[in-house]
Amino acid sequence: MAVDIGTFRQTMGQFPGAVTLITTGAGDLRRGITATAVCSVTDTPPSLLVCVNRKTGTCAEIARSGRFSVQLLGQDHADIALAFAGAGGASGVEKFGAGDWISCPYGLPRLTGALASLSCELMSQSETGSHMIFIGKIEDVALTAGEALIYAQSKFHRLAAVA
Repeated sequence: MAVDIGTFRQTMGQFPGAVTLITTGAGDLRRGITATAVCSVTDTPPSLLVCVNRKTGTCAEIARSGRFSVQLLGQDHADIALAFAGAGGASGVEKFGAGDWISCPYGLPRLTGALASLSCELMSQSETGSHMIFIGKIEDVALTAGEALIYAQSKFHRLAAVA
């Protein structure tokens, strides 16, 4: 018997997750979303898994271009996370008005100041319910020092070290 959607969402909200942006495209085709459904797959080859709602322009552009990037957000990036989640009504390329963006060597959007920016070439994709699961081979990484922004229980949090 399946769990109802409300219980599922409430339960998953208890799982803290690193806040990321999944971005893709170039120029006017740039698209992006805020996501916590990102994880490593393997180190041989280095690869990432991202889950993207099939109704989004981000999903369509990843499928079309065969590339995506992941930006790991720092504690001072909550406003950018909200913008890419659609707060304030921005959509499509308009979301990139939040933050300072450059292009990675593969032409994908890279947030300057992101704790990590990983550029990926699409290796595989599969459809599951409302989402597409994309697995990408990591081709380029940029790192910056800082503390990650965390999302849990419908709020942003900061990590606190435990003795």
